[in-house]
Amino acid sequence: MERPNLVLITVDQMRADCLGIDGHPVVETPNLDYMAREGVRFSAAYSAVPSCIAARAAILTGLLQRNHGRTGYQDGVPWNYECTLPGELARSGYHTQGIGKMHFYPPRNLCGFHNVVLHDGYLGYVRRLPGDYSYYDDYTPWLKRHLNADVDFDDHGLDCNSWVARPWHLPEYLHPTNWVVTQSIDFLRRRDPTKPFFMWVSFVRPHAPLDSPQVYFDQYIDQEIPLPPVGDWADKEDRERYGLIPHTLRGIIGEKALHRALAAYYALITHIDHQLGRLFAALAEHGVLDNTFFLFTSDHGELLGDHNLFRKALPYEGSARVPFIMKFPSNWNVPRGILIDKPVELRDIMPTMLDVAGVEPSRQVDGRSLIPLVTGTSNSWREYIHGEHAYGPASNHFMTNGKEKYIWFSQTGREQYFDLERDPQERHDLIGDESLKDRISYWRSILVRELADREEGYSDGFQLIPGKTPRAILSSLCPA
Repeated sequence: MERPNLVLITVDQMRADCLGIDGHPVVETPNLDYMAREGVRFSAAYSAVPSCIAARAAILTGLLQRNHGRTGYQDGVPWNYECTLPGELARSGYHTQGIGKMHFYPPRNLCGFHNVVLHDGYLGYVRRLPGDYSYYDDYTPWLKRHLNADVDFDDHGLDCNSWVARPWHLPEYLHPTNWVVTQSIDFLRRRDPTKPFFMWVSFVRPHAPLDSPQVYFDQYIDQEIPLPPVGDWADKEDRERYGLIPHTLRGIIGEKALHRALAAYYALITHIDHQLGRLFAALAEHGVLDNTFFLFTSDHGELLGDHNLFRKALPYEGSARVPFIMKFPSNWNVPRGILIDKPVELRDIMPTMLDVAGVEPSRQVDGRSLIPLVTGTSNSWREYIHGEHAYGPASNHFMTNGKEKYIWFSQTGREQYFDLERDPQERHDLIGDESLKDRISYWRSILVRELADREEGYSDGFQLIPGKTPRAILSSLCPA
């Protein structure tokens, strides 16, 4: 049988609930909905370390955070992993191509790809590296050539972490989202026709800047958009007036500004969705659509005002849960249009794609192939996901099976517990509910076990120990 092509599609900072098929009251995602109808959707998919770098390390290596070594956000740490998804596929005869956001270090590090066409978006530490920025980015010189002008992609004035929103200031075809698909289509022209291919199509959006093309901004700006949920445990006063900071992590921003941010964020998602339709059409034109396996997900979510919080890194659903859809080649005899509620994580992407390709990894990985879950041949599955993020005073760990969630803030010892089946928006913290004491104790004991041998000293094997110094990078990084 001809080996299938593989297309991994990732977006940056997209919430799991922002899918039409998931019942979102506003967002329209026709192409993703079609993928889910013809494929498989996972409702309890999580990013174990919900920020860009660590999430991509899990995708690339198939490892748990304690083994890939990234438990927070820290730029400038080399990527020296020997066993990577593109590397294993290249070793087995696949033509591999990365397009868009990789967030590897140093920039241009191939990490096993045959080639990467790079646009990581605005990364401050990269902008400060010596030499012209085009050394580290392929989109910027492309943009300058098309406009015949000395321009930059942030000339609209929006910050890359801001809730401030406005339409894209240039023609739509010059938007970074369009560029990623343009480069992906160009790879189909240039690929080796004697080999199957693996293409990682990686978008920077809907991560800020919130700068969708005008047509998508107009689609949402005048709609009635529900306000984000605010839990009974959340800060509802914002006495420090954090909401006046354009790139704030928390606080209360003005109602009009929040509406614009929500509209622009949803607009970016629909823009991506329509560009995916363009990509699927090109794959069909090249005669490879029917023999291609697709996996769509995000590196993490976006709190988007939930509980008066913004961005990511916190353990709540808006930040940690991600969309996760797989679509199989047309000749595969697998169930279609099903929803699976088992807890899955980004580390499962590598073994799943290798399984589809019929490739054994050259070393052990922590993730598991999702194919047995889809085909019903799996006798057992993991019971939970352990997530975390080194985040200063808000450093946290969480345990979830997709139906309930236990949270521990490692610096203060604060705990939270949510019943996700009855309260999917985490409005009610049940940590003080005596009727749930045994259940909370159960999750606490599992976290004690998970952290027992960690270098930070969060656990002595019997209890959690708050106040230990969090580390964004573990000594296990870059395993031999």
